Amino acid sequence: MLTLQITHRQGQFALDVDMEAPGTGVTALYGPSGAGKTSIVNMVAGLLRPDAGRITINGLCLFDANQKINLPPEKRRIGYVFQEGRLFPHLSVRANLTYGMRLTPARIRFVDFDAVVELLGIGHLLSRRPAGLSGGEKQRVAIGRALLTSPAMLLMDEPLASLDAVRKDEVIPFIKRLGNHVSIPILYVSHELNEIRSLATHMILLEEGRQVGSGTPEELLSRPELGALWGKKGTPLDCGPAAAQMRMSR
Repeated sequence: MLTLQITHRQGQFALDVDMEAPGTGVTALYGPSGAGKTSIVNMVAGLLRPDAGRITINGLCLFDANQKINLPPEKRRIGYVFQEGRLFPHLSVRANLTYGMRLTPARIRFVDFDAVVELLGIGHLLSRRPAGLSGGEKQRVAIGRALLTSPAMLLMDEPLASLDAVRKDEVIPFIKRLGNHVSIPILYVSHELNEIRSLATHMILLEEGRQVGSGTPEELLSRPELGALWGKKGTPLDCGPAAAQMRMSR
């Protein structure tokens, strides 16, 4: 389980959250721009220091202001997947995948190379360079590279934002597989409700630096008092033909 009890002020923005996410599956962070989503994942990763509070992942304490614990990013065992794959252009796909794995001590590795390649469907890409990959293929390789570090948690900050609709549809099934097969928490940031509906088993709704809802996507999207936060792209799941179609597909 991921637990965050953190406060942080940057200029006029104040973040004050007390939240929990399950120890497995995909937890989505959703909210308007400026709600604090990326700040939260950067604090979990150790790239941004909270002013106060505590962060733990499945019993491992990453940050505790009172006890003066603040593990550096390389000690946190966090896999981070960004909006763009950020692959090493001079290395093959195989070398990109194993780069982080080689830096992980053998005694704490629990992720198998062949299993990840099969899970992400990238076996036919191993000899290629990133320049020869599509955007969706690059993101799948980036996910595999993060996973092969045997992380305690995966952070995914809008990993599909740079892809067109076709490439998104290519990658989403593989992320869904991760949530079903990998026994670590995955924290997923997105502005797209359709992605969250497809991928997340848990959802945390943020507004102006605070948590205003937590539960399954279906539970939160059916709460009328939260309707203003969905914007033009979202409607409650219990309304309209699109919702009915989605329920039938589950």
